[in-house]
Formats: sequence, C-alpha cells, structure tokens
Amino acid sequence: MQLAHTLALILYTSILFVIGFTTYKRNQSSDDFIIGSRSLNYWVTALAAHASDMGTWLFLGFPVVVFTTGLFDSWFAVGLTLFMFLNWHYVAPKLRIKTEEYGSLTFSSFFESRFADTSGLIRIFTAIISLIFFTIYISAGIVGVGIMIESLFGISYHIGISVGMCIVIPYLFIGGYRTLAWIDLFQGLFLLCVIVFVPLYVLPKVGGVQEIVRVIKFKQLSMTMFPSFTLKTFLQILFTIAGWGLGYFGQPHIATKFMGIEHVKDMKKSKYVGMTWQVIVLSAAVCVGLVAISYFQGGISDPQLIFITMVQDLFTPFIAAFILCAILAATISTMDSQILVLASSLTEDFYKRIFRKSATSKELLIVSRVSVILIALFSYCIAYFKISTIYSLVYFAWSGLGASFGPILLFSLFSKSTNRYGAWAGLLTGSIVSGLWPTINKHLDIMNIPSLIPGFGLSCIAIYLVSQITKKRSISI
Repeated sequence: MQLAHTLALILYTSILFVIGFTTYKRNQSSDDFIIGSRSLNYWVTALAAHASDMGTWLFLGFPVVVFTTGLFDSWFAVGLTLFMFLNWHYVAPKLRIKTEEYGSLTFSSFFESRFADTSGLIRIFTAIISLIFFTIYISAGIVGVGIMIESLFGISYHIGISVGMCIVIPYLFIGGYRTLAWIDLFQGLFLLCVIVFVPLYVLPKVGGVQEIVRVIKFKQLSMTMFPSFTLKTFLQILFTIAGWGLGYFGQPHIATKFMGIEHVKDMKKSKYVGMTWQVIVLSAAVCVGLVAISYFQGGISDPQLIFITMVQDLFTPFIAAFILCAILAATISTMDSQILVLASSLTEDFYKRIFRKSATSKELLIVSRVSVILIALFSYCIAYFKISTIYSLVYFAWSGLGASFGPILLFSLFSKSTNRYGAWAGLLTGSIVSGLWPTINKHLDIMNIPSLIPGFGLSCIAIYLVSQITKKRSISI
C-alpha cells in the first residue's frame, strides 16, 4: 500500500519539477523571478490567482465547517465569490496599470511611490506585517501537508511536514513567479477535477440527497441558508459574508497575479475564467461537507480528515494517493505564492533599500532565493508545534493581511486625497486591531464579530481622518 502511495506522490511531484526546470532559464533577473516580467496570458493569470487563493483550507478547512454546522455556513462561499468578483472587476485592472506606471514589483514599493513616502516607513511597516501574517499562513499549509502525508504513510506528523518542505522548496527556489503561475494553472485544473469528482462519487454510496437530509435532521444541523428571518440571523449572514470576503482586497499573493498579466485588456477574460473556477470549486467543497455528514454518521475523531478518510476508504491505494495529491496541489499553490511574495518584500524592501542600494539584478535574484529558504524554515518551526487548526490559522492570517493591506490598497487606487500619514495610520490600525480582536471579542457581551470587519473598518477610518488632519502638512512638505 505504501509503495502505491509513494509511486503516486512521485508521479505528481515529477510533473511539478518538469514545469519548474522548463522555466528555469527564463528567470535571469529579479524582475523575472518576482513578477515574471508581466508576461502571463489570461488563462494562466486567472487560474494562478485562484489556485494560489484556495489552499489546504479548501479540502481540510471549509468542508469541516459545513460538516460540523450544516448548510448555513456555506455563506462563507457566497462572501468569497462576491468579493473576489469585486476584486477582479474594480481592483485588478487599476492595480496592473498603476504598478507598471510606478515600476513597482511589490505592494510596499507601490505604496511608497504612490504616497511619495521618502522616510521608508511604509516599506518597513508592510514588510513587518507581511512577515508576521504570512509566516502563520504558510505554516497552515505546512500543517496540511503534514496531516496528509501522516495519513497516507502512517509516519509521524513531524516527518510528514519535513517531507512536504522537501517537495515545495526546490522548484520554488529554482523557478520563481513564472514557474509558480504555470504550476498553479496545472494544479488549479487538477484540484477542480478532484473536488468535483469525489462528492459526486460518494453521493450514491451514502444513500443520495434524501439520506443526507435525514442525517442532518437527526443531528440537528442547519438545513438551510436562512434558518430564520430575524435581525440576528441577517447580522450573522452579513458577518459571515464580509468576515471572509473583505480580505480579498488585501492579499498580496493574489494581487501579484493581477500585476503579472501581459495585457490589461485581457483582464476581463481572466475574471470570467477565474470566477467560473471559483464558483465550481466552492460549491463542490460545500458538497464534500454535506456528503461527509452522512458518511460519518457515527462521527470522526478529527474532522479535518473527512476528505482524506473518504478517499482512502473508497479508492485503491494508488488512485487514492493520486487524488489526495489535490490537497498537495491546493497547499503548494498557496504556499509558493506566499513565500515568493514575502521573499520579494525582504529582497526589495530590506536588502536593496537598507543594505545594498546598488545591488545588481543577479545579486537580488540570489537574495530572493535565499529568502525563500529562510521563510520556509521559519514557517516550518511554527507548524512543528501544531498550535491550532488549519481553519483558525488561515483565518487569523487572512484577516490580518486583509485588514492591513485592503484599505490602503483601495485608497491608493481610488482616492486622490490620501497621503503617507494616512497610509501609515491605516497599516498600523488594521494590523493591530485584527491581531488583537480575537482576544477583545471574548470579553464583549455581544455576538461574535469576525476580526476582519473591525480591523478593516477602523483602518479605513484612520486613513481618511489622518489624511484630512495632515493635509496641509503634506502640501507644505
């Protein structure tokens, strides 16, 4: 059985390495490595943006929420779909145009140029915030790989995450942005097929829709997206939609995919390709959670394993292992983009600005690759202790990035009155409020409010007020 698992894993990773080595020679400079010289077509841009978004959470996080609570929490998928559409429609074209106009390869360099910040504080704040939240995000992916490999091979979790790192790092180290984009295209198509196929295959084996409805009733889980028409229910729906969806405006690993498309006029095509993919995979993820409710009528010790356990039970070892490589696909697509974004920030914002302003393009390329290894090792250390669930880790990091970068990105693209002082205030307010809100919320005698909502809202207020208060000072300077 382990031989079959090993062969499937080798087959899948071999495909990734072939893509990585194929694109290796095209990375001749830091610009190639970080942003792919803005040369991607609309298909690659679309699936790279979405595949890098839906990580381990798609298989081991979101279906668990539906499995444990019922259909009501599928509002998460509605919120993600709505705000990703807004992201494509309003943010993506402007961001692509503006970053090329300013010659920016990273969020921080764009913000610095846009707000004429000669102090370097925007770069420092951005890099620190990215380092904190991305390392937690990346660690969630490593946890997911560890769980999958542990389940497949019966080895310890800690050996599993070590094996996972050996899979992720080499081709990322070699390839860079363009490699990741093409790998994300392949993996996006692969995981689309898997997450649609599995629930359709399991459905008749659990007795069909009628049996699922019976079990949901028996377990007293939510059977509808509108359990009641009270104010409390509508607030819960609003918090569920905005509590995840708002985060899309501030995810650098997704936004950089917008920056890499070759022709801005193709952005509309990318939007429709990407949104079609997202609607299908999120709907399928809801179905995974629903069929699992009936499949595991007696419960399961670790709900994060519902997808893995169903696949292992129903397919031959080789097929099961190859299907479960979809988890690896989702994880890698997210992790590699996040590691590259963070490595780019460390290279451009710290090394080049503080230590070697005269660094050559070749030198920066080397630093980018070294940064990849250091970031991965740091995230590995966090994942080693497995301090929380994948869902909790992803949500904390998603909220922190969304509340920190989302408001300032929107103001930078759509407001002419925002200045660097407002940008400083927004970055700090969003990150601090989002990071502390889970603790604050526990002591408030109100319904649970997702940390992204107060973090995002207060950051917007801070940007506007501080920009208005310092308007004269900014003009005089």
